[in-house]
Amino acid sequence: MNLSAFLNAYRRQGVVVVRIDVAEGSTPREAGACMAVSPAAIAGTIGGGQLEFHCIDLARHMLSEGAEDQLLDIPLGPQMGQCCGGRVRVSLRHAGVAEIALFSAREKAEAAARPPVLIFGAGHTGRALAQALAPLPFSVSLIDDRDHVMNGLPTAVTCIRMADTVDAVSNAPARTAFVVLSHSHALDYRLTEAALARGDASYIGMIGSATKRARFEAGFLRAGGRREALARLTCPIGGSDVDDKRPEVIAALTAAELVRCLLGRREPAKGRRSRHESAA
Repeated sequence: MNLSAFLNAYRRQGVVVVRIDVAEGSTPREAGACMAVSPAAIAGTIGGGQLEFHCIDLARHMLSEGAEDQLLDIPLGPQMGQCCGGRVRVSLRHAGVAEIALFSAREKAEAAARPPVLIFGAGHTGRALAQALAPLPFSVSLIDDRDHVMNGLPTAVTCIRMADTVDAVSNAPARTAFVVLSHSHALDYRLTEAALARGDASYIGMIGSATKRARFEAGFLRAGGRREALARLTCPIGGSDVDDKRPEVIAALTAAELVRCLLGRREPAKGRRSRHESAA
């Protein structure tokens, strides 16, 4: 449950919003991290540990005693029972109608700004990847040309059935991440060629092996593709340092790769090769 939904559900019981206003040095969460505390439930987190436990206790004391809002300045050292060494300033405020509206607007803006990730192929690995990405701050779409392969997925995943899935590559916004793992190598090649041709993708990954990549590269170059464009292709997805082809393992590795690429400060490694054959 997101914070605005939690606030609406529990506001009659009373809810305190706990927010990290300032984070200095090493801290469990960044400035802006929030949680909501009711007498019997919690949503969100400010990092766990003694800091969070302390703030939950204070919030519930505020609710039970009708105490006023509080502002805390907390060093995260031995006295708090955390060895982070940083310092946080935390606000604890009773949630009213205005606070709920503010959280709702904030969550809508955050959802609109989430990096788009298009997964092509609703086979075993595609479904596993969609499930792994669903709770993460991405806008995830799973695209396939087959019927009845996208049932039972999380509601956070948008499922799209298209006769020609290559059309989705053309229609995607700039800075989209494309993950290609369809039921057909020929379709994988078409999708990857289309993604490389755009020149504005944030990530292009294709499930495969060294042989599959070599065949793709040869065909891409014969068709007039530029060799430097191939440096933007990640194949295999998820890297080559774990020799495990189970769909869930490949999905976990690829999810971590996307987090680093789309949310981190470092560029992902380019042009990797390994033995991963398609498990889509």
